[in-house]
Amino acid sequence: MHRLIKELRRREVFRTAGLYVGIAWIAVEVSSVIFDAFEAPDWALQAVIILAIIGLPVTVILAWVFDITDKGIEVQADATDTTVIPFGGRRMDFAVIGVLSVALIFSVYLNIASNVETVDAELEPLSILIADFDNQTGDPLFEGSLEQALQIGLEGAPFVSSYERGIAKQIAKEVKSSDNLDSAVAQLVAAREGIKLVLAGSIVPDGSKFKLAVNAIAPRSGEVVADVDATAGSKLEVLSAIGELAADMREELGDKSVDRENLEITETFTAMSLEAARHYDTAQQLQYQAKFMEAIDQYQKAIEEDPNFGRAYSGWAVSAKSLGRVEEASEALEKAMANLGSMTERERLRTQGIYYWGVTRNFQKAIETYETLIEKFPADFVGRNNLAVVRFFVLDFDGAREEGQKAVEIYPRNATARSNYALYAMYASDFDTAVAEAAEARKLDPSYFAVWLPPAMQALANGDAEGARQAYANMAEGSAYGASVAATGLADAAMFSGDHAEAQRILAEGIERDAEMENAYGLAVKQMALAEALIGMGASGDAVAAASKGVEMVSTDATLVPAALVYLAAGEADMAKQAAEVLSAKLSPQSRAYAAMLDGLVALQSGDQMAAIDRITEAADIADLWLIRFHLGRAYFEGGFFVEALDEFTSAANRHGEATAAFLDDLPTYRYTSTLPYWRGRAQAELGMTADAAASLEEFIVRRPEGGPLADDARQRLP
Repeated sequence: MHRLIKELRRREVFRTAGLYVGIAWIAVEVSSVIFDAFEAPDWALQAVIILAIIGLPVTVILAWVFDITDKGIEVQADATDTTVIPFGGRRMDFAVIGVLSVALIFSVYLNIASNVETVDAELEPLSILIADFDNQTGDPLFEGSLEQALQIGLEGAPFVSSYERGIAKQIAKEVKSSDNLDSAVAQLVAAREGIKLVLAGSIVPDGSKFKLAVNAIAPRSGEVVADVDATAGSKLEVLSAIGELAADMREELGDKSVDRENLEITETFTAMSLEAARHYDTAQQLQYQAKFMEAIDQYQKAIEEDPNFGRAYSGWAVSAKSLGRVEEASEALEKAMANLGSMTERERLRTQGIYYWGVTRNFQKAIETYETLIEKFPADFVGRNNLAVVRFFVLDFDGAREEGQKAVEIYPRNATARSNYALYAMYASDFDTAVAEAAEARKLDPSYFAVWLPPAMQALANGDAEGARQAYANMAEGSAYGASVAATGLADAAMFSGDHAEAQRILAEGIERDAEMENAYGLAVKQMALAEALIGMGASGDAVAAASKGVEMVSTDATLVPAALVYLAAGEADMAKQAAEVLSAKLSPQSRAYAAMLDGLVALQSGDQMAAIDRITEAADIADLWLIRFHLGRAYFEGGFFVEALDEFTSAANRHGEATAAFLDDLPTYRYTSTLPYWRGRAQAELGMTADAAASLEEFIVRRPEGGPLADDARQRLP
């Protein structure tokens, strides 16, 4: 072995091989750049690599067999009477090392450049708006069906964010008094909304075939920055052609991840029926106009055309939930989950996220799903927006505001995103920011109910009951659902002021309207508020009946917890225990925390203050909810621990934004803060804080102009 190595060195085999490897390495790297620039086929680079590999043993054999002599290249065995020209030496060593170093540096540079390019693509989301296709076939089947197909195909690109066409058509009505979204109007909308590209498509008959084309247009300049075309052999092949167009456009826009082999399965529209696609597009537009009942009808028609249309089930669920039809929404989501296999990866992750937080209330799984979604598709507006919503549900208000801000940055003129951002600030007790952001959202869409919540809540917090009523009146003018929420808000404001009779009147009318529109959730929540109003009026039996009726309609935290509190106020501890048992069996930590709180309140009512404190403290450890903190203060007070009670009441006052809708459903419950100054004043008085106690009790009396037992008690306690 030693003699072989020595002979290899003498014949310069090692140096020759090293030099060859360096040169071949550089050749392959240079070829990859040049071939990519000239769009050479993949086999060209593969051929270069194969030749380089084959060349290595050939070079080694030549180095062993031949020498460079003064008479030329000769076989080493014959080179006896010639002078071998030395090829080795330190200079050649340096040359070999230099070539290898250049090859390594060049390779590292190309890899870094490639990674930077990928990072840049992720950091720069590309917003697009798809205009109505120019349908020159005269066939209504192509109206509204091709745009959704193109959108789904394009969303396979991680950096693409599609602006919702339903919202764009609403804006088109504002700027052109028509919801026609042709190329020219789409460019106006895109320029106004800050959307980077408009995609304008066309379909033209060509005998029995169809020619399709899509142009990517810069909205402000009108410049066509990319164009693609395809031909469909028949009507049945049009959706497949749209899938090809989407893939071609993605590549034109810089996407390197298009998988041509799996294009038919993963990158085309999931509904294989043009009729289904058309109904789906119509449903989407109706949904963004808050016409949820009409939207559901169109989603159902889409499903009739394609029973495996998972995306349509998901849309149906969203509209049903917006109408308060909780069971219907859950059933639709269950069917959507059964059809996950028909969805693209982006669709699948979106749907799973909705299922986790909308059906099973498994918020941690929902967060994990949405984090995966935005990791793979950083420009996904729905993912950003819904991740913020779920973080809000787990009481991570800072996280919700952070994600909400990112959603606003993607689409700064999206009323829903900006309104949600305002609500996150409201729940975080930052009413000034909430009101300011809600005002910006109202400029975009004054009909959206949620834009009126922050000013209504701030008005109540400031003691301006008339201001709250005016905000709710404005909310009611926007839509039927807005009118439903406004009725709950007006009743909430009335109970906040101690006017339970007025709350009963408002709720009776609201319940009738909710029944007509089949708003099961809104109806059940109003039943709970009615039960609370009846308790305030001293009608315990009627209150228990109203609460039980609401629980029969919908069994959620927003019904079970208020019902249990009504049962306790009416002296029905066993009924409260039953509600707690139902809550304790739920997956959501909030539900189980409320169950523990109710156990503690049952113990408190029986006179066992220490058991109550222990159980409600356990509840706060499970989920630190506002109602739990308030009732923990009550338990400390009843147990004679006034320092601890005052601390809890002060904390509840600082976190009063969370009580604006205690069950995180945007349905007002600010009435729960009404008695907070009374109990804080009582604790302060017990601690000898006479002036502070008087101020707190005065605040409560001002809040309760209608009087009542607690208001009378507060007056008697004033010095």
